[in-house]
Amino acid sequence: MMQAKTSEQNGDLGVLKRPRICLATLRYFEKIVARCVDYEFEDVICEIDDVDLIGTVPKFWLPVGKSLVFRLWHHLSSKFALLNPGYRTLRLSKDYDIFFAMCMNPWDLLHINAIKGWRQRCQTSVCWIDEIWTRALPYLKNLLQVLSRFDYVIIGCSGTIQPIQKLVQSPCSYLPPGVDAIRFSPYPNPLHRSIDVFNIGRRSPVTHAALLKMAEQNRIFYIYDTIHSSLMFPDNYQQHRQLLANMVKRSRYFIVNAAKFDDHIEQDEVGFRFFEGAAAGTVMIGKPPENQTFREHFDWPDAVIPMAFDEPDVAKFLKKLDSETEHLAEIRKNGVVQSLLRHDWAYRWRAILDMVGLAPRPALVAREQRLKQLAESVQNTQDRAA
Repeated sequence: MMQAKTSEQNGDLGVLKRPRICLATLRYFEKIVARCVDYEFEDVICEIDDVDLIGTVPKFWLPVGKSLVFRLWHHLSSKFALLNPGYRTLRLSKDYDIFFAMCMNPWDLLHINAIKGWRQRCQTSVCWIDEIWTRALPYLKNLLQVLSRFDYVIIGCSGTIQPIQKLVQSPCSYLPPGVDAIRFSPYPNPLHRSIDVFNIGRRSPVTHAALLKMAEQNRIFYIYDTIHSSLMFPDNYQQHRQLLANMVKRSRYFIVNAAKFDDHIEQDEVGFRFFEGAAAGTVMIGKPPENQTFREHFDWPDAVIPMAFDEPDVAKFLKKLDSETEHLAEIRKNGVVQSLLRHDWAYRWRAILDMVGLAPRPALVAREQRLKQLAESVQNTQDRAA
C-alpha cells in the first residue's frame, strides 16, 4: 500500500513537487493505542515535508512466520532477520532523498524486509526506534545488526545508545520524544481545568487507591484507565490523540513517572507523558527520571513537582499545592511555552534533516514560526485556566 501525502505546488504550473521523503509506516494494520503517538509524528512530517507514506499489510500466516523468523535469527544467524515473515511485498518505483522507517520496537524492523528497493532508490536512510532497553540487547543482538543497513539510527532511549553502538556499524544517536504542541496547547483560549487529577498508563496501586477514595468522597474528579492500555485498539488514532489532548489540557494535575518505572529495568528514560503534560499546561506530579536527559530537556523550574511513587497521603500533597495558586499558574505557562519552543515534532524532524544534510521545506519553517508566535502570545496572556 502506498499513499502520497504531498501537497505543495510547484510555482504556477499546479504540479505537485516530487516527494523527497519515503516514510515507511505500520499504521495500516498496527492499531494499538501505544502506536498512536508515532502516527502523530508521521502526520506532522507529512504536513511539513514532501512525503510518500507507504505501508505494507500482513498476510494471514504472519504470526507463524514471525515466530519462525524470531527463532532463526535468535538461535542461528542475523541473516535470518532479513527475511519477510509474512507481509505483502512493496517495491519502490521512484527515487527519494530519504527513506525514513518509524518503529516502536526492534521487532518492527521485520516489516521493512517487505519493502524492496529502498536502499537503491533512496539517497539516505534513517531508522527511528522508540524503545530498545539495555537489558534486552543480548537477546536482540542478531536482529539489531540489521540496523547497519541504515545510514543513521535514532533510538528513543538515551541509556541504550552506547551499548547498541557496539552492535551496529551505523552511527546511533538519541532524540527525545516529542508532541504535537499545537494540538495539545490550551492556548489561545485557556480552558477551565475541570479534571482534578489525570492518571493514565502504569500507576502506583497505593497512590491510585488514595485518589479513588478521594473521588468516592466527591472531593475530586479523577480520570484513570480501567483496562490495560496495551489491549486498547482505538477506532481512529487521530481522534484518540485529540481526546487525550482535550483531557490533559483540562486537567489540573497529571501524574508522570519515568518510563516503565515498575518493571525494575534499572534504566531511567523520559516517556511521552512528560511531553504531553508540559504541552497541555498541566501541573505534572510524580517521580521523573534521574538522568541528564531529563535535566536537559525539562530544565525550567518545577517542570515536575516531585511526589513519591507510592504516596498514601496524596490528599495532603494536593492540598498544599492547591494553596500555591500563582505558582501553579506559572508552572502551567512555562510548560506550554517551553513545549512550543522546543518539543514540537517539527523540531525533531528538523534535527533529522540537519543530521542528513537536507534543507527544510517552507512548510517546516512556517510551522516553526507559528510555534514561536503562539509561544510569544502565551507569555503575554493572563492564565485563566484554574
